[in-house]
Amino acid sequence: MSDETPAEGQAPQEATAPAEDPRENTLILELKDGKVTIELRPDLAPKHVERIKALARAGFYDGTPFHRVIEGFMAQGGDPTGTGTGGAREQGYPDLPAEFSPPAKARFVRGTCGMARTNNPNSGNSQFFIMFAPAPSLDGQYTIWGRVISGMEAVDKIKRGTGPNGIVQGPDKLIRARVAADEPAA
Repeated sequence: MSDETPAEGQAPQEATAPAEDPRENTLILELKDGKVTIELRPDLAPKHVERIKALARAGFYDGTPFHRVIEGFMAQGGDPTGTGTGGAREQGYPDLPAEFSPPAKARFVRGTCGMARTNNPNSGNSQFFIMFAPAPSLDGQYTIWGRVISGMEAVDKIKRGTGPNGIVQGPDKLIRARVAADEPAA
């Protein structure tokens, strides 16, 4: 009798796949005022989550500015040029198709992480934003790829911009972005 054959009267044991490490879907942002932990949501936006992880792993976000920050609304980053027109296209990353969530499934509330885009819904690339407050007008119109689960106080301290577009002079920078699974276990 082989070790794999169940004893008489016992049900065979199902082979269980190891549970995916939750750290694979956790993004850590290092800001000047502390660490921000983001729970990634591949259930809502699998292509956008894969892009964010690929760019973080490539070091793309390291040192990029929060170029557009509007009090009571959001902080936007992910453009290495700091102009709001740059992205990862130059590095060979094409724009992504929209992965909008119905408002019944996910909403733009404080701490929600969304993908910035142009008027074309299928133009998300590398720029993202973190919400300071709810914005129901964005629900179902922009891709939600994560939510801040700790460190929102560091997000709250990002330097604000001026004017209606919130353009920041001398912006704060995202020091480093990394996927938690790539870091040594604490």
